Amino acid sequence: MHSVERIGRYRIQRPLGTGAFGTVWLAHDDTLDVPVAVKILADNWSHRPDIRERFLSEARLLRRAGSPRVVQVYDIGELPDDRPYLVMEYADGGTLADLLHDGPLPVPEALRFTALAARAAATLHEVGIVHQDIKPTNLLLRTGPDGVLEVVLADLGPARTLAEASGLTTAAGAAGYRPPEQAEPGAGIDARADVYSLGAVGYHLVTGSVPGPPGKVVRPDRLRPGLDPGVRRALMRALRTDRKRRRPDARAFAEELERLATGPKPRRRRHRLLGLAAGAAVAGMAFTQMDHGPAPTELRIEDTTGRVAAVVPATWAGQVRGWGWDPRVLGLPAGHQPGFAVADDLARWQDLGADVDGMFVGRVGRGEITALVNALAHPACHYDGARDHTLPVWHGRVRTWSDCPGGGSVVEAGLTPPDGSGQPQLYVQIRQQGEPKGIRRVLGSVRVGG
Repeated sequence: MHSVERIGRYRIQRPLGTGAFGTVWLAHDDTLDVPVAVKILADNWSHRPDIRERFLSEARLLRRAGSPRVVQVYDIGELPDDRPYLVMEYADGGTLADLLHDGPLPVPEALRFTALAARAAATLHEVGIVHQDIKPTNLLLRTGPDGVLEVVLADLGPARTLAEASGLTTAAGAAGYRPPEQAEPGAGIDARADVYSLGAVGYHLVTGSVPGPPGKVVRPDRLRPGLDPGVRRALMRALRTDRKRRRPDARAFAEELERLATGPKPRRRRHRLLGLAAGAAVAGMAFTQMDHGPAPTELRIEDTTGRVAAVVPATWAGQVRGWGWDPRVLGLPAGHQPGFAVADDLARWQDLGADVDGMFVGRVGRGEITALVNALAHPACHYDGARDHTLPVWHGRVRTWSDCPGGGSVVEAGLTPPDGSGQPQLYVQIRQQGEPKGIRRVLGSVRVGG
């Protein structure tokens, strides 16, 4: 590479890093009296029209992002030897890779940095860009106004718009951080590819090791004993080979990491729940205490009409959604019916790997609830079998699954009157951490009025 000491008003000082297609230099803007970073295309690529276009495309994508979470481009130009260059903001804190020189980070700090990186990626996704090469060296650190380090996403060289990425792909990305779909020409990628890379970044920060190939990643708690199971599940979900099983977008991943970074809420242990009923039950709540002391062990939960009720452990009753559901979501005849969902964290109901305890119960107007329950399946869990229960008010067809992702259990139940009249019918779903327990008591408490 030819020696460059000055580019217009920018005085070159020292190299900051070298990549596949160019070198980034620390420079000083003598007019504004501020440090900047100057990225110059390498000599050996300067006469390749496709590489030049890729280099210039990075500047366009950075400008399109227009976010303080993504490195800012101030200027663009060409050297006398026709090599293009970009003038960008200078991040004074180095990169996330620099923080790993002394080993893994404290877990809350690792989660915070990964969440910041995920929020930066989300700003790209919101304007239709997928990065394709998220790794610690491309995550810059900048000192914020309050003195706290902020994360800035850089190097959009391999980035593509989501429209472009939906077709033929190239094997962009670094080993350990590259999702399997990016290594398969023609597979097409979307924002979930970046979620995989972000999961790999978090894994590296937590364990001090780059994850293995897709599908062969060692659980992080084996490299860092005592790791919070929630952190382990979050990272392993992001690193799943099947992108349909990852978080749907970077923002959702960031929110999960931020919750984990702040630690568990003191009010209760949280467990997990399934997605079938999640879209069915919507908000609104009514409940009364079974005990009038200061710390009730059970609560009676009702839907907003008061027509469906059940008694559940008080630790489940963090949130209630109770203005009913449409059985159409389960393939039954459509029509609004009374029902409610209660759990300690309903926002995570659909995630089998989330820590949620709770219950959904909804009335079924038409259709055969026992046949429906018999047809339900949860392939990610271990099927434990089915039982018929005769309860005080109900005949119950009950099927259970255990060892779901994260270690929880799922119970599916169809309740009908024991006299064989067929009406009313109720669909019930219960999720708990660990093995199901207290199911007969909870199902026996279900009541329907009106």
